[in-house]
Amino acid sequence: MAKKQGNNKILPWLFLAPHLIIFTIFFLIPVVFGIYISFTDWDLFNSPTFIGLGNYKELFFDTDSTFYEQLRIGLKSTFLFVLISVPFCIIVPLLLAAALNTKTWLSKIFQSIFYMPSLFAISAVVIIWTLIFNVNYGPINTLTGSETPWTGTQPYAWIALVVVTVWWTIGGNMIIYQAALNGISKDYYEAADIDGATSWQKFIKITLPAIRGQILYTLVMTTIAQFNIYGQPLMLTGGGPNNSTRVLLMYIQQNAFGSGQSIAGMASAMAVILGICIMIVSAIQFKFLRK
Repeated sequence: MAKKQGNNKILPWLFLAPHLIIFTIFFLIPVVFGIYISFTDWDLFNSPTFIGLGNYKELFFDTDSTFYEQLRIGLKSTFLFVLISVPFCIIVPLLLAAALNTKTWLSKIFQSIFYMPSLFAISAVVIIWTLIFNVNYGPINTLTGSETPWTGTQPYAWIALVVVTVWWTIGGNMIIYQAALNGISKDYYEAADIDGATSWQKFIKITLPAIRGQILYTLVMTTIAQFNIYGQPLMLTGGGPNNSTRVLLMYIQQNAFGSGQSIAGMASAMAVILGICIMIVSAIQFKFLRK
């Protein structure tokens, strides 16, 4: 009997072990090591030298430091991109899911078309849109007769980055919303029809409250994803014009793995600051949207 009880205690850990091992190796250890490195002066090759809060003091208070300027520009660009792109990454997939939920005979085809960009690598996505936004032979300028340098001037560079990001990420959130919409009982809509509710009133009073949990999940996950923006500005605008689209991850990569001597300690401090920003914003979203 005692032996059987002992086996029952071990069995759950055997199921959890693979996940815990992967979580420890690929998440917990890198995070702890990265936080430790942020308190050191390290060039990736020699042993790190512990300097306490030196990197953070330079980032926040040394106005003559290049890294102070990099943090200011990088955070400003990152937050601006999050503020612009996240609403579109939530609203557009939600509207598409609501439209596809009418279940017309073409809905499956359009669902596949809208989801397809999510399967592409970011490099392929940027190549496609670089051709579309091309000043001389891109279809947008050709059809409109414009000579707009979409990736070379503001605010067009931000518009281009948001369009590319929404197009690339639209499929994931749309599928989540479609699954949530399919779970809403038709009885609610039939009762609303009897009361004479309009389509807009049914969407606001029934649909949105019913899928509130899914909206909160996609909002938090989308915000985290957009805070980690890197490939789009790197390949589409190169951080320009005049560093206006140079986000913090580009500076982190440049300092840690760019040309010249690595400054991995300072790059880790920037990454820790970015991680804290993401946690604060996510906590605020949970606090206000779970009410």
